[in-house]
Amino acid sequence: MTKMALGSHPFLLGFEQLERLVERTAKSDTGGYPPYNIEQTSQTGYRITLAVAGFDESDLAITVEDRQLVIRGRQSEPDGERVFLHRGIAARQFQRTFVLADGVEIGAATIENGLLHVDLNLAVPETVVRRIEISKG
Repeated sequence: MTKMALGSHPFLLGFEQLERLVERTAKSDTGGYPPYNIEQTSQTGYRITLAVAGFDESDLAITVEDRQLVIRGRQSEPDGERVFLHRGIAARQFQRTFVLADGVEIGAATIENGLLHVDLNLAVPETVVRRIEISKG
């Protein structure tokens, strides 16, 4: 028995990009930093929360690139020489990528108490039923 690719199944017409989407999502895993939550806030609303303690608004960038939500963080080094006896607080740059489905729009982004919240809204398409006429050929 031959194994079929997900996007090549005869019942999935027009879903060829689905397999590429799954591969792209698997490649976007950047480990566990920074930790994040994804929660459903309403029937069509979602919220992504990232723990970004020590980052200021100016240290963070949120963009949408090719149906991907990309959140980047880069802390600027403070001026002057600092001598750390122990440095246990992560101060490294990061990039988190979330693949967005069609119809997902980015809402507000807020930061409070070291948590970055990005709200997402799913636009529910109107159901359209269209009758296709059959002609004699």
